[in-house]
Amino acid sequence: MSKAKRPRVAVVFGGRSSEHSISCLTAAGVLRAIDRDRYDVVPVGVARDGRWVLAADDPAALEAKGSVLPVVDDARPGVLVPTSTSDRELQVLEPHQPPRALGDVDVVLPLLHGPFGEDGTLQGMLELGDVPYVGSGVLASAAGMDKHVMKVLLAAAGLPVGPYEVVLPRQWDADPAAVLDRLAGLGLPVFVKPARAGSSMGITRVDDAARLTEAIEAARAHDPKVVVEAGIEGRELECGVLQDLDGTPRASELGEIEVVGDHDFYDFEAKYLAGDDVRLTTPADVPADVRQRVQQVAVEAFEAIGCEGLARVDVFWTTAGEVVVNEINTMPGFTEHSMYPRMWAASGVDYPALVDRLLQLALTRPTGLR
Repeated sequence: MSKAKRPRVAVVFGGRSSEHSISCLTAAGVLRAIDRDRYDVVPVGVARDGRWVLAADDPAALEAKGSVLPVVDDARPGVLVPTSTSDRELQVLEPHQPPRALGDVDVVLPLLHGPFGEDGTLQGMLELGDVPYVGSGVLASAAGMDKHVMKVLLAAAGLPVGPYEVVLPRQWDADPAAVLDRLAGLGLPVFVKPARAGSSMGITRVDDAARLTEAIEAARAHDPKVVVEAGIEGRELECGVLQDLDGTPRASELGEIEVVGDHDFYDFEAKYLAGDDVRLTTPADVPADVRQRVQQVAVEAFEAIGCEGLARVDVFWTTAGEVVVNEINTMPGFTEHSMYPRMWAASGVDYPALVDRLLQLALTRPTGLR
């Protein structure tokens, strides 16, 4: 394939959310994995203040250095993105220089995690510009980001979800004592979470009711809307869902997360900084009937939310033998060592092939209503 005919991919990462650095880690892996003989690649970073910049095509600059996580270099030249259906050209903005055309973009690979990226906001902007992109559309992205809305949709589709309560900002501000009384019905332990955050940001396991207020305030530092979930006894399993080019969703082999170090649960430090404190196993060692049930539930959850492209579905296999959906992630962690690529590698689709599948799917999918 000649260079002129290669699709041009804008890899967009960073963003305004607390998961900025996790998005950078994802971008490092993807930039290494994209087949440069098949695609032209334009790395575009979104700085913490929302400014879009032309990033260096250097995966090493986006990797963690010990416990120091990467950030988008906001001193790089700015990028102006197309906003009309007749224009797909990126323009570069440099101080004291007229805008410089960078060329058309055929498809965007949005690797932003969390609000202002994974939650339908970026997807809406791309839809307005009629630009193809990888992953779920506006509705599924927004619903998958909001743990409350997600649970409502999953339950409405007949899928099992655990007991939970929602704490709205006006409820907490008006009468926190009444909220705490309502939460007592969940028992202990509970997990207090920001409704619209990921990477375990702001999550607290609470084993003592006296710590509930502190945990809710910690979650509210990330999101004024809070979800409190009852603890569920069992094993934590994950399943990846990936669409075929005809749109059929397929389930991967299962993965299992076991926290073996000094952590109350699979928190941010355990996920990204703790190394040997976490054991990730794929394929998970579960009976065949459990594997099939989790895969079935994962596909059903994918379709209930209206996902496209990819998603990771997290479930509990309880001590009572039930499969309960914990959450769905429309843009899961996507480094080579993240669970989603690992599960697909165990299913026969390696990391570069996985990236290629998602790009090809996006290139063949129409924008707008579909």
